[in-house]
Amino acid sequence: MKPLDRKLLRDLWRVKGQALAIALVIAVGVLMLVMMDGLVNSLEETKRAYYERYRFADVFAPVKRAPAHLLKEMAEIPGVAAVQGRVVGGALIDLPGIAVPIRAQAVSLPDVGTPRLNDIYLAEGRRINSEHDDEILLLEGFAKAHALTPGDELSATINGVRRVFRIVGLAQAPEFLYAVAPGELAPDDARFAVIWMSETALGAAYDVKGAFNEALLSLTRDAELSDVLARLDRMLKPYGGLGAYGRAEQLSNRFIGEEINGLKVSSRAVPPVFLAVAAFLLSIVISRMILSERGQIGLLKAFGYSNWKVGAHYARFVLAIAVGGALLGCLSGVLAGRSLAVVYQSYYKFPFLVFQVAPGAFLVGVVASVLAASAGGIFVLRKVFALTPAVAMSPPTPPDYSRSAQLGELLTAVLDQPSRMVVRRLTREPGRAATAVLGIAAGMALSVAMLSVMSGFDETVELSFSVIDRSDVTVSFNEPLSDKAILELQRMKGIIEAEGFRVVPAVLRNGRYSYRGAVSGLVAEPRLNRVVDAEMAAVFVRRDGLILTAALAKLLHIEAGEVLSIEVREGRRPVLELPVVGVAQTLLGATAYMEISALNRVLMEPNRVSGAYLRIDGQRSEALYRQLKDMPAVAGVSLRSEARAAFKKLLDTSAGAIRYVMAAIAALITFGIVYNSARIAFAERARDLASLRVIGFTRGEAAFVLLGELALITFLALPVGAVLGYYLSLLVAEGFSTDLYRIPALVVPQSYGIAAIAVLVAAVASGWLVKRDVDRIDMVFALKTRE
Repeated sequence: MKPLDRKLLRDLWRVKGQALAIALVIAVGVLMLVMMDGLVNSLEETKRAYYERYRFADVFAPVKRAPAHLLKEMAEIPGVAAVQGRVVGGALIDLPGIAVPIRAQAVSLPDVGTPRLNDIYLAEGRRINSEHDDEILLLEGFAKAHALTPGDELSATINGVRRVFRIVGLAQAPEFLYAVAPGELAPDDARFAVIWMSETALGAAYDVKGAFNEALLSLTRDAELSDVLARLDRMLKPYGGLGAYGRAEQLSNRFIGEEINGLKVSSRAVPPVFLAVAAFLLSIVISRMILSERGQIGLLKAFGYSNWKVGAHYARFVLAIAVGGALLGCLSGVLAGRSLAVVYQSYYKFPFLVFQVAPGAFLVGVVASVLAASAGGIFVLRKVFALTPAVAMSPPTPPDYSRSAQLGELLTAVLDQPSRMVVRRLTREPGRAATAVLGIAAGMALSVAMLSVMSGFDETVELSFSVIDRSDVTVSFNEPLSDKAILELQRMKGIIEAEGFRVVPAVLRNGRYSYRGAVSGLVAEPRLNRVVDAEMAAVFVRRDGLILTAALAKLLHIEAGEVLSIEVREGRRPVLELPVVGVAQTLLGATAYMEISALNRVLMEPNRVSGAYLRIDGQRSEALYRQLKDMPAVAGVSLRSEARAAFKKLLDTSAGAIRYVMAAIAALITFGIVYNSARIAFAERARDLASLRVIGFTRGEAAFVLLGELALITFLALPVGAVLGYYLSLLVAEGFSTDLYRIPALVVPQSYGIAAIAVLVAAVASGWLVKRDVDRIDMVFALKTRE
């Protein structure tokens, strides 16, 4: 083994603790990058494979009732590869011991064979036998939530008729990855079910026997989606077509897509911040480590080693730490990404998982780490190489402090000798102190940002279900009813207040930008479910036009004062041209709002409501729920408490779950920064500390000179870290926000306090570890000079 190789191994062993701390800082930065990349790629690849294996449709065409022979005409549309008709509809499930009716969607399956499109994944049991019209398949998530198994019976009301069905199997399907009831925001396995029945049985229940009320189409690769949709709309218009739409607008796919897009945004915004902070700190740490090797560099040059060989030796020293940390980060990132992908697989009910990390993520992580480490080392090596061997081997010439800033008489009188040494060190080397302060501040900023975002998630839940939605129950009707239904509800025992609303499904279009959603009609001054702005002030809906949420306005590229086209997808299906009179910075959803009477007027359907928000007497809730369950006009009942729990689960188990991992990584980086700062300061001042011991300083006094400097730097870093953390929290909060919800960037004193305490705890722990080395310092070895 060559001498420089042996020296490399000895050096790495000598600084093993410090090298490990640096490697861990690199590792967590790379881990974040690889983990997020693996998570996003895995979800996208799993979704693609699932859609492909079970033939998820490209186009959905709902209609009131259309004859089966139209399916052949649809198959002849250019670009159409396959067509299938089916029957779908709403249902209510009645479970023993549960007073609130549970909403469900009934979907038909072919009487013979498997579906050409939108096939199911049979998780348990067997497929239905079309000869037995009471056999059903049940959505697995709902069945597990209520401990239902094949062989159990289930009572459900379909099209106003209550029947008892026999469960023969449990299933999943690509179109119900995000199984959410109409009008709800978050999925809840216990509150929404899917029932699959034979086409004959379900067609008879909805009086569409020999017909269909939804067509599914798959397209060829060269198909023009807009042309296919236009042809379908013209074909189905005489039969009550409700507007064909592509896979991108399908409810489950859209929600899954928004979640994955949210993760993409987070993966592009947050990991680079972590990696940049780690790289910056790495360059500082490496530069100071190599500077402390000045004497050994001079000795190597004196023995005839060229600058190139010495540089190559220290390059390998840096690369060993950087590459080791990067590889550890890659491995940890794969493990963490796979673990998180399993969480998503469980939440979104993927029957399998295809885990995949793009090679570019590994490359970026390793290259960024190596470049950051090399930048710090090269900068210092250039300065040392400029010195002759004799000068480099000598201790650095003491700086001339005769004209530097002197301590004031007051400080001189107040501070003892060790304290004055600490202050002089900082004032006479402001550049080094500034980099140390900035390094610790950057670590604290990461902690502040992640804690603030975690508070933002909690605040979103609190505001959404306490300030915005102040109702107890939401009742939805099967179809728009006269507003006299609100008066009937108000007369029911247990209802304190009722507030009607209108929801009109529509395609909102602004030029080439469109969004399939709804227009919500609210009373002029709503009390139970309000629209609020970013400051939580009430935004009153207007009679003269629409108020859009900021997320919707961004999607449609529209501003207040412009006109929006509304293609209504119910009733007479008019096309409305309505002005946008305002944009509200709300936290949830992409919605358009209008005053309910004005909305009914432009629809030429006066005095209609789609449902009601209720405030109820909790002591009479059970009797009220049973009464609502028996009302034929009621399509569903939603409790705010259950909606809140479902939304909280959505934030904690979907994209929001990443925030816990990021918070832990931020804490690790913070500790690594503080510990490295302490270790490097000790390495730089080992000779000075030994000199102090020789001239009579006690162990405590010598340690105070070093640790006092660390304490001052740490305290100076706290306000800087707080300021950096505020701006970083804005960036991270934007990265976590999606079209489904917005995460506010909050200034929460607790976040800053916890981050500051974390830094102080890290400083105390690092100081304790370094003090052990100060107490064990070999004074004779440290005082030796290589002259």
